[in-house]
Amino acid sequence: MNRRNRYRLAACAWAAVLAGCASVAPTAPADRSQVAATLPTGWSRAAPAADAAAAPDWWAGFDDPLLAPLVDDALAANLDLASARASVERARALRDLADAGRQPQLGSSASGGRVRSGENYSRQLSVGLDASWEADFFGASAATSAAAGADLAAAGATLQATRLSVASETAIAYLQWQGTREQLAIARDSTASQEQTLQLVQWRVQAGLASSVDAEQARANLEQTRAQLPALQTTLQQTENSLALLLGQAPATLGPRLAAAPAALPRVPAMPAGVPADLLRRRPDLLAAEWNVGSALATLDARRADRLPSFALSGSLALRAATWSGLGGAGAVAASVLAGVNWPVFDGGATRAQIAAQQATLAATQASYRAAVLNALADVEDNLVALDRGSERVAALERAADAAANAAELARARYRSGLIDFGTLLDAERSLLSARSTLAGARTDFALAGVRLYKGLGGGWSAEATRP
Repeated sequence: MNRRNRYRLAACAWAAVLAGCASVAPTAPADRSQVAATLPTGWSRAAPAADAAAAPDWWAGFDDPLLAPLVDDALAANLDLASARASVERARALRDLADAGRQPQLGSSASGGRVRSGENYSRQLSVGLDASWEADFFGASAATSAAAGADLAAAGATLQATRLSVASETAIAYLQWQGTREQLAIARDSTASQEQTLQLVQWRVQAGLASSVDAEQARANLEQTRAQLPALQTTLQQTENSLALLLGQAPATLGPRLAAAPAALPRVPAMPAGVPADLLRRRPDLLAAEWNVGSALATLDARRADRLPSFALSGSLALRAATWSGLGGAGAVAASVLAGVNWPVFDGGATRAQIAAQQATLAATQASYRAAVLNALADVEDNLVALDRGSERVAALERAADAAANAAELARARYRSGLIDFGTLLDAERSLLSARSTLAGARTDFALAGVRLYKGLGGGWSAEATRP
């Protein structure tokens, strides 16, 4: 083996020795046992049991031919999701940067120049390798790396929380659009019916069977109903624009696509609620808050380790000579190994202040985590009761709407026969419009509660996607 190969082998061996001293500490989320111990054992409202998290494509359970494609498109093109994905990539790069700081550092150098000593000049050439490594005896670097890993996990969970939010908001916007469209259809039907009533009253006035007061009341009732149309059309277009933005599209571009929407609102599937403790592993926003606690705790460990001594090891292997050919000589080899220790003695209280600040940060993240858990429980409870009572409300309003339709039809026939006055017919028509509008709103609210319950339960994401 020639000298040059021996030098290369020595450099590689030196780097391998330093690399063997490094280790990587695993990251872990915060301990959730204290929070889980305070959760209720069940929900206040009965709900179907769930052995696992809600299905990742829960929106397909609503059995609407347009809802699922809209949600899928939103998940592919939504700009908030694109931003959240970029945040994950940034967190991954910062995690890699923190891990790289714990590894041995190896560099190469080359230099050449002339040195003057009195009247004499000499040339000096040098090529070599420099290596360094800081021993992490007290875990400062490991804690920093663990904090970066927790930040990456939190970013991944936030991405999934954003995904769940986008899917839910898309479904909500679509259902609100459908509900507004139904209200608009009801208002148009009522307008057409009241136009016929006005014509009937005018005929009776001309025949001397009714007064002009009845005609003016019929006209006022018609115009009041007709005035609802522009407001509903505005709301319908605004809801369509909101839906387009969720899909990453320009406003007023979904009209042709929404024209194929079914006339009726989709059915609400059974909700797999499970037990409250399931939320700690099923809701990505809770996992993100949990990982934030883990990051703050690891950072606190790093700040505490900053008070302790740090140890560094460095070395170099170089060839120095006056000529290029001389670099291959035995006397050209220069090697050094240095060890150092750094122990802060007095820093004016800076380290103590950093520890106190990080302790406050940890307390804040812990409080945020507990608040997020309580808000998650409230989300589920609110929508469980909305579904439970909403179904009863829809059923009662359906009966009321049927009765109002029968009453309006009978009143119109009896008024045509002269058996009742116009005031009775007017009240019947107003009651019918109110009953149908209220029923449409109740059906929309019931469907929205189903979507919000799925969101509250944390459905529509994969736990694997939150891991660093």
